[in-house]
Amino acid sequence: MSDPLRLGWLPLNDAAPLIVARELGFAAEEGLALDLVRVRSWAQSRDCLGSGAIDAAHMLVPMPIAQTLCLGPDYPAFDLLMVLAQGGQAIAVSRALEARLRDLGHPFDFRDPVAARDALARAHPGALRVGVPFPFSTQAELVHHWLAGTPLAARLAVRTVPPPQMADALAADEVDAYCVGDPWASVAVERGVGALLLAGRSIWAAPPEKGLVMTRARAQGDPDRTGRLMRALWRAGRWLDRPDNRGTAAEILARPEYLNLAPELCERGLLGRLHVTAAGDLRDFPDFIRFHDQGATFPWRSIAAMLGGRLAARHGLETGPAMARAAGCFRTDLYRQHLRGTGADLPGASSKVEGAMVAPTTVAAEQGRMILGADAFFDGHRFDPAFADR
Repeated sequence: MSDPLRLGWLPLNDAAPLIVARELGFAAEEGLALDLVRVRSWAQSRDCLGSGAIDAAHMLVPMPIAQTLCLGPDYPAFDLLMVLAQGGQAIAVSRALEARLRDLGHPFDFRDPVAARDALARAHPGALRVGVPFPFSTQAELVHHWLAGTPLAARLAVRTVPPPQMADALAADEVDAYCVGDPWASVAVERGVGALLLAGRSIWAAPPEKGLVMTRARAQGDPDRTGRLMRALWRAGRWLDRPDNRGTAAEILARPEYLNLAPELCERGLLGRLHVTAAGDLRDFPDFIRFHDQGATFPWRSIAAMLGGRLAARHGLETGPAMARAAGCFRTDLYRQHLRGTGADLPGASSKVEGAMVAPTTVAAEQGRMILGADAFFDGHRFDPAFADR
């Protein structure tokens, strides 16, 4: 007899760990029957989790931090238990902007965020309307970081648009550009309404995109089911990061009950082989999205503190206390408790200097050593947390 669990999700490639866990039996092996509840927006996901309509959620990484800082409705405390996906976002611009950027000689090669930003500033002198999936999202953080300190930052107008509606908003001239997880960035190219300007990983090498989020009461009050769910999703992520499995994953995600798109469209982001223009201009971006390898699933408390400090600064809160509170909702303790018996690499610390690694780096782990992926920002930014305890 399997235990039922209701999980909220939005149709994106990075929902793959939930879908694969159900379709390929990783959840069943843990005695779980996953009921995947499709929601229409991130606000609905938050509300369903807060009201108890779902047991857990595939959720934007900054959302539990915002809840912790009282930047949302008055719901029970949310905790992020593990990261489900890293990267997988891209910035798309309208065809009109693409044409002006090409007139300036921009090559759309994803290689130089500074050159892309400077070209965008020259090509679009007025207010820049950029769609993001939610105000508290990795996409919003990437856009703010990319434009910070430039004249474009003063002209930035961030608009919230649900991911499946991004291409429609671009086609209707409601936004000039958008940043979203694939396949919805690729949909703009497929429909001929936009071109891809930059990958999220071009701005920050390790942007944590979605996490497994539960209310603190449920995560702590039902440790058996919480642990079984985390193990099922961890094994699904490990399966997803085997290159030979990405084509199968695209076939599963594309099914009508999930993303209901052509498998080829889901495959672009999963394989890191992106069409940047409607003319079929291809860019290979290996590791465009990661689900498991190089410590991708570990919920670093330093990332929570960094994002918490940024949210606090933009909303007039004291950054020091905000960073400490934010760090507390990334549950490295539960990650270690529930995944210790799986063979998962467990870092020796729960915080690190964010942005310090320009290449994969060997670090201390509970059992010897492990390799962490690069986490550098394009501008050399580093965040050194004021704590390093476990």
